[in-house]
Amino acid sequence: MQVALNALVSSSVILLVGAGFALIFTTTRFFHFAHGAIFALGAYSLFLLQVWCGQPTPIALVLAVVLAAGFGCAVELAVYRPLRTKGASPLVLLLASLGLYVVLQNALAMTFGDETKSVRSSVVTEGLDVLGGYVTPVQVATICTSAVLVAVLAVFLKCTKMGKAVRAVADDAELAKISGIASDRVILAVFAIGSALAGVAGVLVAMDVDMIPTMGMTPLMLGVVAVVIGGVDSIPGLALAAVLVGAAQQAGAWWLGSQWQDAIVFAVLLVFLLVRPRGFLGGRLRKASV
Repeated sequence: MQVALNALVSSSVILLVGAGFALIFTTTRFFHFAHGAIFALGAYSLFLLQVWCGQPTPIALVLAVVLAAGFGCAVELAVYRPLRTKGASPLVLLLASLGLYVVLQNALAMTFGDETKSVRSSVVTEGLDVLGGYVTPVQVATICTSAVLVAVLAVFLKCTKMGKAVRAVADDAELAKISGIASDRVILAVFAIGSALAGVAGVLVAMDVDMIPTMGMTPLMLGVVAVVIGGVDSIPGLALAAVLVGAAQQAGAWWLGSQWQDAIVFAVLLVFLLVRPRGFLGGRLRKASV
C-alpha cells in the first residue's frame, strides 16, 4: 500500500509536468528544456514570497504560479518567437531552450544558494493512515490538484474556442494561420498554461520534499517519458502513462533500491519505443501539405 500511495503521488507530479510539456511540444514542435527550469522557478517563487517576503501561504501559492506562467510567456516573447520569425530550426530552438535551462538554474543557485531550502513551517508528522500506508495532507492535495487541473485542461482543449484553436495549431500551424487563427497568440497562451502547470507541480513538490536549484530535470525527464509512452496528443494516454511511470519508479525503489528507479523507467521507455512508438493512445503520424 505504501508503494501504491508513493506511486500515486509521483504519478500526479509527472502528469502535471508532462501535460504542460506536451501542450507546448504539440504546438511548437521542439523540446522545451526550460520547462524543467520553470518547474524549479515555481518552487523558488513560493520560497521568495512566503519566507523572504512574508506573504500568507495561499497568496504566495497563487503568485508563485502566476510568476511561473509569466516567465514562460516572457521566454516565448523574448527568445522563441524571434527565433521562429527568423526561420530557426527545431534544433536551434532546442539549443536555445537548453541554454535557458542552464542560465535559469544557475541564476536560482546564485540568488538562493545551492543548499536545500524549505517552505514547510509545521512539525513533520506521520501522515494519514490509508490501509497501512501513509500519505501527508500535501500529498493528498497533490493528487487532487493534478487530477482536477488535467481534467480541466482536457475540457478546455475539447470544448472551448481557444482550445480548438490550440488543437488546430498543433495539427498544422501554417494551415491554421491561413484559416485566420492567430498562431502566435495561441502559442503564447499555450506557454502560459503549460508553464502554470509546471509551476503548480514545482510548488507542490517544494511543500512536500523541499527544493534545490537542480530539482526540475528529473520531473521533466519523467514527464517526457510519460508523454512518449502515453502518446503526445492524448491526455488519457498521458494519464495512464504517468501512472505506469510512477509505479515503475516506486516499485524499483522499493525492491531494487532508489539508485535503480530512473533506470527502470527508461527501460520501460525503450520497450515502448521498440514495441509501440506511438504510445498507449497516440494517433498515427500524418503528413499534410499546402
